[in-house]
Amino acid sequence: MNAIPTSEFEERMATAQKRVAAAGLDAAIIHSNEADFANVRYLSDYWPAFESAGVIVPAGGTPVLLIEPESETYARDRSRIPTIRKVLSYRESAEPDYPDIPISSFAEVFAEACDGRPVKRLGIVGRAIFPRVIDDEIRKALPGVEMVVADAIVGDMRIIKSPNEITLLKEAFRINEIAIQEGLEQMRPAMTELQAVGLAQQSLYSHGAEYEAHPQYVMCGSTTNHAISRLTRRPLVPREMIQLNLGAQLGGYSLSVGRPCCFGKMPGEMRRLVEVGLEAHLKTMEFMRAGVPAKEVVRQFEEFVRSRGCGENFLYGPCHGIGLIEVERPWMESSSEYVLQENMTFQVDTFLHTDSYGLRWEDGVRATADGVEQLSTCRQEVLELPA
Repeated sequence: MNAIPTSEFEERMATAQKRVAAAGLDAAIIHSNEADFANVRYLSDYWPAFESAGVIVPAGGTPVLLIEPESETYARDRSRIPTIRKVLSYRESAEPDYPDIPISSFAEVFAEACDGRPVKRLGIVGRAIFPRVIDDEIRKALPGVEMVVADAIVGDMRIIKSPNEITLLKEAFRINEIAIQEGLEQMRPAMTELQAVGLAQQSLYSHGAEYEAHPQYVMCGSTTNHAISRLTRRPLVPREMIQLNLGAQLGGYSLSVGRPCCFGKMPGEMRRLVEVGLEAHLKTMEFMRAGVPAKEVVRQFEEFVRSRGCGENFLYGPCHGIGLIEVERPWMESSSEYVLQENMTFQVDTFLHTDSYGLRWEDGVRATADGVEQLSTCRQEVLELPA
């Protein structure tokens, strides 16, 4: 498995520093936590556990990884940023005091990163998850600082994938497809949703995943119409919709493959919606290529679904970005104003639902000049399993 080399992390940081300077900022502070680790991992390869983490990216100076007090040995084993400082505000939510561990203040770490130059204008990357406690501490440390939203500094860098990133995604999809196939073979009627997910987790880890890309889904019956949900002890029942969505994470890169299925023959209307969903799913890939406006893909997808009499059955646009988290920028919606570019990577995410069940076809693709390269293709068929 090819990991991202240190040289690529160094190139990322050099680009980020140039972007900070071009934006008229003295520095940017990048924020991540255990649930959304992507921006910090993209720049440092550090992956917070329990706590949050940050990176100070100065326009000129020394980048600094910010961690909570008890994670220093872990961070030094992982981080591609050599300068690491412990700051109390990044501690876990139980808020221990760590009275015997030396820690740094925000005033100290900003002075170190920026070579003593004042920070008058600071970019915030990770605004949606940026906590009030860190915001307050920074304002105390940097009186009069102007703090501005700067998500695009790192977010735009992550949209186009490098060859190393694409290699990791392809390997993660390979692992994921094995888990999908093994799940379909091993599931049995009366097994609970949780038991079925246990089989999937065993398969993902045994074949090389470093973690799960998202909460794994094996849902049955009425809960399949939840676009986002949690599992229960409900048993898998013949002739009811069963939805698999399995996601492997490898080298930080995360994805999902979704397949609707059923034990025994699907009832007629259910089968028809599954077939329309698969047809729309594959059509979306036909609509995509570098140079096409994203909203045009959405328009054609929606027009196709309506032409099949299912205009009331879709919830949202047909694609979202994938990379360091399973759902990342950019979404593909009717309001999208961007144009697809080569080496953008997407989940084609086709979710159709009724009042009593739902279904999701989901696969990864890479945009190319001629169309898309499918990153997952296993079992793109109506799946009626032995009852």
